[in-house]
Amino acid sequence: MYFENKTLEDIVVDQAVLVDIMEKNGLECHGAWDYDRMTFDKRFDVKEGRYYLRVFCTAISGDCGNNTATLKILKPALGKYYYPHGVEYGDDEVFPAHLVKKCETILENVKKDLAELGIA
Repeated sequence: MYFENKTLEDIVVDQAVLVDIMEKNGLECHGAWDYDRMTFDKRFDVKEGRYYLRVFCTAISGDCGNNTATLKILKPALGKYYYPHGVEYGDDEVFPAHLVKKCETILENVKKDLAELGIA
């Protein structure tokens, strides 16, 4: 499920600043990058299964590999993990309401942190 109209989409921010803010809010990028994109994840293990909140970013300049990128935030998503196939984001997935609310709160906090720096 993609989070529509959460106001994070299309924000442009320096890579180092975004990494700090995402880590502050529990979103990590352990190897989920290549030279022109990054993905920040937060894992949730709940009784309904394993889910990932993902915030996708693409570099509009610089290089993620040497931490010089300027990143554009894309549409955040919540996906359900299926072993061994991976994460599914489809409309036919069922996402627990309590988890959706928690993810929305996290995204709002990221937006607030960016706004405090005059970015959003």
